[in-house]
Amino acid sequence: MICMTSELVTANNTGNIALGIDDQCVEPTDYMRRYHMDVLLHQRDETVLKGIRTKKHSLVGCINCHTKQDGHGQNIPINDEGQFCESCHTYAAVKIDCFQCHRSTPDIEVANDE
Repeated sequence: MICMTSELVTANNTGNIALGIDDQCVEPTDYMRRYHMDVLLHQRDETVLKGIRTKKHSLVGCINCHTKQDGHGQNIPINDEGQFCESCHTYAAVKIDCFQCHRSTPDIEVANDE
């Protein structure tokens, strides 16, 4: 398992990140930069092991909120080059494996105001 220090994560200048539908994440930005993997793993354990399904920290929620659209209104996969997940993970040299099983685009049409 690869661990990232908070200094590495917060040092990344991520000016191209989609802020989200409401321009505010479910948690403060600094918290999510440091602990997003812990939050996602906790959510996974709650859902898979205990059958507790909530929306606040779901991966689907992240994808639905942070996905950008191209000039034709098509959703760009969140792990494509320069997109929300890929930009930080490339900087930190951490492989994204979430999307081997999970969708990388919303399962609904998302309208980003850009």
